[in-house]
Amino acid sequence: MRIKSTEVTVLVRNSSLVMFAGLIFSVFVVWLAHAASPQAGQGAQAPSVESTLEIVSIDNGQRTVVYRAADLFEAPNWSRDGKTLLFNSKGRLYTIPVGGGQPTLLKTGDANRCNNDHGYSPDGKSLAISHSPERASLIYVLPATGGSPRQVTSKGPSYWHGWSPDGSTLAYCAERNGEFDIYTIPVTGGEEQRLTTAPGLDDGPDYSPDGKYIYFNSERTGLMQIWRMRADGSQQEQVTNDGYADWFAHPSPDGKWLVLISYDKDVKGHPPNKNVRLRIMPATGGKPKVLVELFGGQGTINVPSWSPDSKRFAFVSYKLLQ
Repeated sequence: MRIKSTEVTVLVRNSSLVMFAGLIFSVFVVWLAHAASPQAGQGAQAPSVESTLEIVSIDNGQRTVVYRAADLFEAPNWSRDGKTLLFNSKGRLYTIPVGGGQPTLLKTGDANRCNNDHGYSPDGKSLAISHSPERASLIYVLPATGGSPRQVTSKGPSYWHGWSPDGSTLAYCAERNGEFDIYTIPVTGGEEQRLTTAPGLDDGPDYSPDGKYIYFNSERTGLMQIWRMRADGSQQEQVTNDGYADWFAHPSPDGKWLVLISYDKDVKGHPPNKNVRLRIMPATGGKPKVLVELFGGQGTINVPSWSPDSKRFAFVSYKLLQ
């Protein structure tokens, strides 16, 4: 989330009205966070921050700085050949060598209002992006080396988050009729399938490398937690439950680990400029452990960012300049 929610106290007598008001407020916060993102358009005013693209080793927690700038950029992906990182800034996408250097603008045709929901196909040949041609975000696919985007979703807002290992299906968060849920759609386009129906926000779907499960985050218990389900939406089960507000679980390519971002439990949404922690846990279950503590949140690790060998992952930390 890019907008901090404002606390509003409303005294009402009808409990059903309270629940309804809470639902409407939750939907508004999620929509506003995406729609008001500085990455939603070139004319938006970016915060005064310093962004640092980093890599961390899961073996020893050693952090390596790849690129730093007094500008806002977000959400790294790691290319399938292991050589390149990709991130978004001011509605555009950029690539940079893993070893460092200067970012290179990726040509995306008319898609110049890209947000931070993007990622590579399993074979590394294509790239999914979320772009707002007008107001609502839609999902597109283009060559990983750049080119003209092809529209996949006809309805918006839709925010890409995962690609099935066989390359056939995209998973995403979408708002339909006031509810944010997890959907899938063939990469070629067509009819979308709704996988979650619980009241409240479901977000951040990402496939396990064997394609059997989709991990996602849900606030259906009252606190944002990591869940997983079968790829068809069945057998939904909670994964984390230890007092943090957990978002964006990403399975490692070897299927052994999950990395996620955790806020303090009283933080609503996934806003920027918070003290957060990146935690890692076995994919088979167990207690997550803190790997990195940092200042960030929104934009830190919204999308898959594992190295192909599952030994490292990329993220963005932030520093306020004023």
